[in-house]
Amino acid sequence: MPTPPTTAALTPAPQALIGRGKVWHQRLRPAQHRFEHDSYFLMLPMRLGREHGWTVPRQRFGWITFADQDHGEGGTDALTWFEALLQAEGIDDADGEVWLQTYPRVLGHAFKPVSFWFAHRTDGSLAAIVAEVNNTFGERHCYLLRGEHVQWGQEMQADKIFHVSPFCAVEGTYRFRFTRTGDRMVSRVDLHDDHGPLIQTSISGQLEPFTRHSARRAFWGTPLMTLGVVARIHWHALRLFLKRVPFFHKPAAPERFVSR
Repeated sequence: MPTPPTTAALTPAPQALIGRGKVWHQRLRPAQHRFEHDSYFLMLPMRLGREHGWTVPRQRFGWITFADQDHGEGGTDALTWFEALLQAEGIDDADGEVWLQTYPRVLGHAFKPVSFWFAHRTDGSLAAIVAEVNNTFGERHCYLLRGEHVQWGQEMQADKIFHVSPFCAVEGTYRFRFTRTGDRMVSRVDLHDDHGPLIQTSISGQLEPFTRHSARRAFWGTPLMTLGVVARIHWHALRLFLKRVPFFHKPAAPERFVSR
């Protein structure tokens, strides 16, 4: 008699997804500045999904690809780095899927202002979230969110200790909120200082399976996206300079790569 299939065998492996939508940014003080641009991102199942084969090209040149060295400490396996981070921080119940929301490499070029790692338990609840932030100076820092407030739709906070923009001091508190309802994903990050809300941002997109067709539509809908991100950063910096927003020199990077 054949052995009946296990529950794991009956459960399909999660698919790599692509989200097409908008990136939105608003500064409230001392001068108002707002923009919204078309964008897209990858939503990648890093454990079970990757073990059963991705549809996303990895570690090679292409229109839209993923490279492990763009994350963590630049090694050859981003998931191994992330699992070591969880272990070092004493998070031992993240035994479910790990989803990574990140910008892809486009024609071999990558710049990822922020990526989000969502570490789940086997029951589907969130054990931890890591916000992995890059600046234009080639530096990277991770904010670890953990504890009872780590839930979808729940506000989570972390003190800002990493330099990102010369028009924003390294002070204040980030307020994170993530929602994933149906096929829509929204990642919201706001910065508050002693005077209240200062900067509000969001990355949103409609999720669909990553296929050659969906990748082609994303690529031609926003061609050269990652180069465009860098160009827009400098363009908006010029506009803030012309608006006489105060300039802050870059401080030393944090001593710890991960802050809680």
